[in-house]
Amino acid sequence: MEFRRIPGLPPYVFTIIDGLKQEARRAGKDIVDLGFGNPDIPSPAVAVEKLAEAAHNSRNHRYSSSRGIPKLREAIAARYAKEYGVQLDPGRHVIATIGAKEGFSHLMWVLLQPGDVALVPSPSYPIHIWGPYFAGADARQITIGTSGADYVDAVMGAWEYGWPKPRVVVLCFPHNPTTTTVTRPDLQRLVDWARERDVVLVHDFAYADVWFDGERPPSILECEGALECAVELYSMTKSFSMAGWRMAFLLGNAEVVGALAKLKSYLDYGSFQPVQIAATVTLNEAADYPAEVNAVYEARRDALCDGLTRIGWEVPRPRGTMFVWARIPEQFRSEGSIGFATRLVRECDVAVSPGVGFGPDGDGHVRFALIENEHRIAQAVRGIRRGLPGLA
Repeated sequence: MEFRRIPGLPPYVFTIIDGLKQEARRAGKDIVDLGFGNPDIPSPAVAVEKLAEAAHNSRNHRYSSSRGIPKLREAIAARYAKEYGVQLDPGRHVIATIGAKEGFSHLMWVLLQPGDVALVPSPSYPIHIWGPYFAGADARQITIGTSGADYVDAVMGAWEYGWPKPRVVVLCFPHNPTTTTVTRPDLQRLVDWARERDVVLVHDFAYADVWFDGERPPSILECEGALECAVELYSMTKSFSMAGWRMAFLLGNAEVVGALAKLKSYLDYGSFQPVQIAATVTLNEAADYPAEVNAVYEARRDALCDGLTRIGWEVPRPRGTMFVWARIPEQFRSEGSIGFATRLVRECDVAVSPGVGFGPDGDGHVRFALIENEHRIAQAVRGIRRGLPGLA
């Protein structure tokens, strides 16, 4: 049987490491899993309590609204006003999505068609590359660089010399997987540039609330004129540790938000209403929970980076995200990221994500996810020291 869209998808390389991990566990090994970025921190208690309460009300079992219930949109708009000083109209500038991946993918459907071009970071969270492809468009990969300024400059150059002219630019800061960050002045440069060229900026702000060392990441909507050309995806997955709840938002340009709302009205009726009610209460009553989550990730970051440094593996200390992006030690670099990640599972009892899973530019790296406690991270460091004696 012939299929459409999926034949061009490459093998999902993360499944290779997952298979090795499961095989090792069946053999009785204790594998410290720092691979998949699946938050282990509990969701706020108020969210769980409100979900249970709302689920007992049969009125909440009916179809909801694909835009999201009004109070939920009001709550996220209020958060943006408080945290970023951004004034958003909940009826025009906000739509709830069933997770950021769903929102991003369907957004590409309304912004792109065959013959169109999007500029996306490289390496990249996979959906940032494949979302435009699913819409039939071309995704030109632009090296992320070591700073947000590098990416902004590269995007401008790629647009100037490329044809056809890209109509969408995808960005994600703090960046998954590289943890690269951006300053507000560089975002403002990009907004000013996009307004002059009728380019739509799509900022995946999944790690809005996961930042360290006093360097808070800016929202693109803080920039002057952003509502003319930009939209932003904000997720409760990492900020509130609500991964399985699939609650996110697209905020920003009213025309773009309206276009996605029109498409989604044909595709879904929104998340289960008790989930939306619980998310509303969480935004209103547990607004400080992201700070608690952040403190946990910062302590884990320090434990991993300090531990790897002690055993001779120097890695940059990320300023945001729940990841550490580590260049493969020179003596193992020829193995590539899949080979090296395989070595870590088999010889060190540690699972990580191979960098090539985020595109060819990631192949010299592996990504650690900070999803185990500090005791387990210390165990992982000991396993790496034992299994890679050449590091010391």
